[in-house]
Amino acid sequence: MMETERLVLPPPDPLDLPLRAVELGCTGHWELLNLPGAPESSLPHGLPPCAPDLQQEAEQLFLSSPAWLPLHGVEHSARKWQRKTDPWSLLAVLGAPVPSDLQAQRHPTTGQILGYKEVLLENTNLSATTSLSLRRPPGPASQSLWGNPTQYPFWPGGMDEPTITDLNTREEAEEEIDFEKDLLTIPPGFKKGMDFAPKDCPTPAPGLLSLSCMLEPLDLGGGDEDENEAVGQPGGPRGDTVSASPCSAPLARASSLEDLVLKEASTAVSTPEAPEPPSQEQWAIPVDATSPVGDFYRLIPQPAFQWAFEPDVFQKQAILHLERHDSVFVAAHTSAGKTVVAEYAIALAQKHMTRTIYTSPIKALSNQKFRDFRNTFGDVGLLTGDVQLHPEASCLIMTTEILRSMLYSGSDVIRDLEWVIFDEVHYINDVERGVVWEEVLIMLPDHVSIILLSATVPNALEFADWIGRLKRRQIYVISTVTRPVPLEHYLFTGNSSKTQGELFLLLDSRGAFHTKGYYAAVEAKKERMSKHAQTFGAKQPTHQGGPAQDRGVYLSLLASLRTRAQLPVVVFTFSRGRCDEQASGLTSLDLTTSSEKSEIHLFLQRCLARLRGSDRQLPQVLHMSELLNRGLGVHHSGILPILKEIVEMLFSRGLVKVLFATETFAMGVNMPARTVVFDSMRKHDGSTFRDLLPGEYVQMAGRAGRRGLDPTGTVILLCKGRVPEMADLHRMMMGKPSQLQSQFRLTYTMILNLLRVDALRVEDMMKRSFSEFPSRKDSKAHEQALAELTKRLGALEEPDMTGQLVDLPEYYSWGEELTETQHMIQRRIMESVNGLKSLSAGRVVVVKNQEHHNALGVILQVSSNSTSRVFTTLVLCDKPLSQDPQDRGPATAEVPYPDDLVGFKLFLPEGPCDHTVVKLQPGDMAAITTKP
Repeated sequence: MMETERLVLPPPDPLDLPLRAVELGCTGHWELLNLPGAPESSLPHGLPPCAPDLQQEAEQLFLSSPAWLPLHGVEHSARKWQRKTDPWSLLAVLGAPVPSDLQAQRHPTTGQILGYKEVLLENTNLSATTSLSLRRPPGPASQSLWGNPTQYPFWPGGMDEPTITDLNTREEAEEEIDFEKDLLTIPPGFKKGMDFAPKDCPTPAPGLLSLSCMLEPLDLGGGDEDENEAVGQPGGPRGDTVSASPCSAPLARASSLEDLVLKEASTAVSTPEAPEPPSQEQWAIPVDATSPVGDFYRLIPQPAFQWAFEPDVFQKQAILHLERHDSVFVAAHTSAGKTVVAEYAIALAQKHMTRTIYTSPIKALSNQKFRDFRNTFGDVGLLTGDVQLHPEASCLIMTTEILRSMLYSGSDVIRDLEWVIFDEVHYINDVERGVVWEEVLIMLPDHVSIILLSATVPNALEFADWIGRLKRRQIYVISTVTRPVPLEHYLFTGNSSKTQGELFLLLDSRGAFHTKGYYAAVEAKKERMSKHAQTFGAKQPTHQGGPAQDRGVYLSLLASLRTRAQLPVVVFTFSRGRCDEQASGLTSLDLTTSSEKSEIHLFLQRCLARLRGSDRQLPQVLHMSELLNRGLGVHHSGILPILKEIVEMLFSRGLVKVLFATETFAMGVNMPARTVVFDSMRKHDGSTFRDLLPGEYVQMAGRAGRRGLDPTGTVILLCKGRVPEMADLHRMMMGKPSQLQSQFRLTYTMILNLLRVDALRVEDMMKRSFSEFPSRKDSKAHEQALAELTKRLGALEEPDMTGQLVDLPEYYSWGEELTETQHMIQRRIMESVNGLKSLSAGRVVVVKNQEHHNALGVILQVSSNSTSRVFTTLVLCDKPLSQDPQDRGPATAEVPYPDDLVGFKLFLPEGPCDHTVVKLQPGDMAAITTKP
């Protein structure tokens, strides 16, 4: 009972406590005094009131009685407290950073201190505006995300970071230029030079090449090199130590040149071995995607992320390399599951408490990945040009341009970065924006690992080799050509309810091309045109019609797909206006049930509630709402962003049955449908109309087929006008995808960002670009070969021009003049009108170049442009032609490749001609008509 009474005692009053609280300034620091009393403050105006009192006071004084405001009196408008002058405070400055430190020297066994040594410190007084090192202190918290244009970027990976000594040496070398020593022979920045002295002068210095000797046709070195090797001078195993002593024995005299050659051949002792080729560095390591990973769960007993399904083999191999912190390049078909690799990297970064950046080429892909990863991982942010959500998250999704800006501005987010995921890397082929990918890959620091996700490309190893050589780390290439859901490609020629069944198989799921289906489509189209001619006359337009014809084609097609349960469908149209026009023309089509209409209506109301009242009545909003209620949708860059997200969400739920979209919808957006329809196979690429490239067709056709739901995906090409040519369809559907090509170019942004940093130069970016990679990847081998040849050239003796060899220079000059004259006459003949007429398809020619010597060839195709004529030929026989005129007649040669062109009878032409050989690619078809 007593304890209960103690609990209900009222608390003591603050004034009764033996302590007093004093607030020091306005920084939130308090101090307790051993004196009773109310809380006080060191500020002249006392303690600030609490928030409710401030709100009440503001409402009473300023809102209820505005006449209280002293509009004209200034006596109480401001207060000022006089400061005490302290001139001595101007002399108190911060001390300079300590340039050195004392390091103890200990005994290696006992640990006893033997003495101290002064060590210079290199990383003193670092800041974001003076250093590129990761050891510099972070910048302000307000600039941690975007950085600052005045800050230096972090040092790019793969480059040797210079020390202070190197920078001082470089500055001294740039300032001190000796204009008398080597400037006239070796240019600044060159390793070797040229000696312009006359031939009578002494031997040039090492590292210089004599210009007079190089211009002398006698001293080209081809025959002398073989001659010295045949004499058998003692040398090393690499054949580069031929003696050049001035007292060596002269050449033996002989009565004729033949005797001299025979005598030299008989006295030959040994032939020096050919130099061994330098070892090639392998940065791109291919991984066999077909070999099973049986010990996956033994190697990773506790994976960072687990899925509800069993990962594929190529996904397990990529995950194993991610656990080892390796960089990977995953090239797989659309909808093969490349996102699984990205998800595991994000989970691994959250486990390691680091950061991940996921880059995408378009905003639609960024928005979709943000929604998916947000539901899966939670801690995900989005950064685009107009949206900034959760920038403090461990996983940031952004476009590649934003990542480039963060790298150039020295954002502190790069410090904690572990993975950068580049989705849809084949977008590097884009002419306008492809340079951004190369800049980002060059500027990434060394501690960041790279994950590249792309569709199947032919030169994945070459691209990975460039990145590996750039970053000096191995890139594991994992490629798979197997589609989880095979595709079937059809031609549709119907345009009404009677012809809605005119669907012809062109390419089956095994990749076989059906010519019967093509000819059946042609016959169906031809039969309808003949009936139309009998009814309305012979004039039938071959081009595609207007909106009325499009409406009939789509109504018949969608009716056919609906009866066969092949919805939803994505219709790719290469025009924003035609997308809206085709969707608006289907006014009589309704594909949703009453329950689906209710769900769509509720979702629209909930999403459009964020708009203001006037914005909800926009014509595009009303029109899109009416289309969505009937199961139709439109997706292109002209749609409002909120409406595009609504369409994407409804399509992912299966409520949009037919979606009219442009090409950007297929760029990585994981929203597969059961059927994909191509409105046309021609598009406008900004300059002209052209057929779809194989890579573009595969990218869009890959949206067909939902994994786990559909056994096969359906791809339909509409034939509104005439049926396309078989060769064009074959090339588009079965051709090779485009190779990754460099689009590097100098931009003003790049130049201005690099001019701010002394250690980085524009030349460094140019040398490390993908376009310069083929010419620089074997630079070490070329340098070694050049050094070897220079050494052998310097060891060669001066040839003897006395006696029987006195006329050798004149003979050599005559032979060289004869060769040049023959080449000039041959070139003039080839450029003449009669010569061009003779080089027609089917003409048999004699090919003579570095690879083939007097080999037979047949001209398959002749294509010309404004500057030159390009000939495509096929070498049929590498045997040299017989010089006997009796053997000149019909000849039979076997073609090793392709097998379709075997055993043609060839007739020799009137005379031989030089020609360049262009090899045929697999899948090319050509018909040869030989001419006598």
